[in-house]
Amino acid sequence: MSALPYDPERLSHCAGELIVNIRELAARGWTPATSSNFSMRMDERHAAITVSGGDKGRLTEDGIMVVDLEGRPVATDRRSSAETLLHTRLYQRFGEVGCVLHTHSLVQTVASRLYAGAGHVHLEGYELLKAFAGNSTHEMAIELPVLPNSQDMTVLAAQVDALLDAQCMWGYLIDGHGLYAWGRDMAEARRHLEAFEFLLACELETRKLK
Repeated sequence: MSALPYDPERLSHCAGELIVNIRELAARGWTPATSSNFSMRMDERHAAITVSGGDKGRLTEDGIMVVDLEGRPVATDRRSSAETLLHTRLYQRFGEVGCVLHTHSLVQTVASRLYAGAGHVHLEGYELLKAFAGNSTHEMAIELPVLPNSQDMTVLAAQVDALLDAQCMWGYLIDGHGLYAWGRDMAEARRHLEAFEFLLACELETRKLK
């Protein structure tokens, strides 16, 4: 019987799913250098998350660690991303959230700079808005928030909490940084991530034509 405070088989399952999906995202160029971080809920008290640094395109099980929902390492001396709190706050707040993905694609980063002044990206009338959980029509609009970048994750997490109090969200941008997206499981989180990537690309291309 394991003395660990979590199920090691569950960690192995989460690590396997994370590795396959993160390598695919890295192959698209969405995790340059050692950027980006990814996590999955393991149980009501723990999450599996990528270790700080490292090439995500070469991720192995050794690059996944466990944190509690306060963002503290569990049964390891490894260090998770400085942005761990942005993951675990979502797990604390929403029992249904099972996966959080953070990427740094070129499209996401450029859009974050371009729309930082407005504080959001307005997305309206796109068929792909139906990709977001709970939406059933393109005849709607959503605001994708753009938050100022900060090295203080407590400040950023509080800003995200305030936004979540005020609106329905599936993700947000950080200025000069990248995109956070989440969902009930890996499949839904990836769907949201990929939908935002496509919609942001559409907005950037449309601006070129004006």
